[in-house]
Amino acid sequence: MGLVVQKFGGTSVGTIERIKNTAKRVIAEKKKGNDVIVVVSAMGKTTDQLVSLAKELSPYPSKREMDMLLSTGEQVTISLLAIALAEAGYEAISLTGWQAGILTENVHSNARILNIDQMRIQQYLKENRIVVVAGFQGINDHNEITTLGRGGSDTTAVALAAALHADKCMIYTDVTGVFTSDPRYIPSARKLSAISYDEMLELANLGAGVLHSRAVEFAKNYKVPLEVCSSMEEESGTIIEEEVQVEKGLVVRGVAFEDEITRITVFGLKNKITNLSGIFTSLANNNIDVDIIIQNHTVGENPYLSFTIKHEDLRDTTQLLEAKQGELGFDHFEYEFGLAKVSIIGSGMISNPGVAAKMFDCLTRNDIQIKMVSTSEIKVSTVIEESHMIKAAQSLHTTFELDVVEQGVS
Repeated sequence: MGLVVQKFGGTSVGTIERIKNTAKRVIAEKKKGNDVIVVVSAMGKTTDQLVSLAKELSPYPSKREMDMLLSTGEQVTISLLAIALAEAGYEAISLTGWQAGILTENVHSNARILNIDQMRIQQYLKENRIVVVAGFQGINDHNEITTLGRGGSDTTAVALAAALHADKCMIYTDVTGVFTSDPRYIPSARKLSAISYDEMLELANLGAGVLHSRAVEFAKNYKVPLEVCSSMEEESGTIIEEEVQVEKGLVVRGVAFEDEITRITVFGLKNKITNLSGIFTSLANNNIDVDIIIQNHTVGENPYLSFTIKHEDLRDTTQLLEAKQGELGFDHFEYEFGLAKVSIIGSGMISNPGVAAKMFDCLTRNDIQIKMVSTSEIKVSTVIEESHMIKAAQSLHTTFELDVVEQGVS
């Protein structure tokens, strides 16, 4: 007997019929003799509907109250799934995030998991119950409900798998696995049978929505066996593991893209060392994630700094910079929105020079202006106009031969 953690997303539990189907998947795993923990998201578009209700009352509702509101979505799903399992003859119990012992940092709307008290879950597993846990939520040390941000149910599932030393964590979603790009926009994208933790982490960080980066980070750090598969189709998914054999000749493994990127440029930094530290420390203290960073310095002139943020963080960022302009020591700042980030990812890039040049040549031939660039050992990211995002992604997907490659080895 082993322990399996299953996670089902909003689409998978979007209707009563789909909840019944999810219950069948859970029961099938239980029939194999395994203990089962199930993590679920809110039904369908519930979270979006709750956000809309709040926005009817206030354009900028309190993050604390939004956590209180949004956490109710998953609570509905866990109780309905537990009812469905019980009706099918299987003992099940539903637990909210805080009932499941998930302790987070004191941050609302985007908290990180700090610890999991396993005692209650362990007791229910000993009683041979199926434990159904609400994803996306926890509690901080002030007994305040917190939520984990985008993809938080993935993070809940993998964190539980890590804490309880599960034999496998299965992420069920509305796609059949991890693809070379988003198949909704890139029709030629194809499923990978396996991908490394590092490659998946880059894909997740760079906009691939199939898994959240924090979930992949947990899986990598604790060596959690992870599989992404379809909740609707009976077929094998994508295995995410430490090492995978790269397909012959395939340097780039995926193309990721993300819209609603905003570039902030800060001009006239008086002291390039202390001012840089002050700006990014202030942003971090306010839980504003900064991505691509470029500093420019011309002899005889004060340096200027550009960095990218999610557009949803623009208001908080501008308010912070305005409030601390004198303290941070810069002349003024400007921002540009309507941008996107398009990236190529692949562990084969480490030993293959010229990949970035090939990427830039592809974008140039398609008359796409590159505004910013960021690189690591296994990825190259560019910031471009949002209107060119899909064109750029499709062109790169074809240029790096991801449309058709040798099958059989991944």
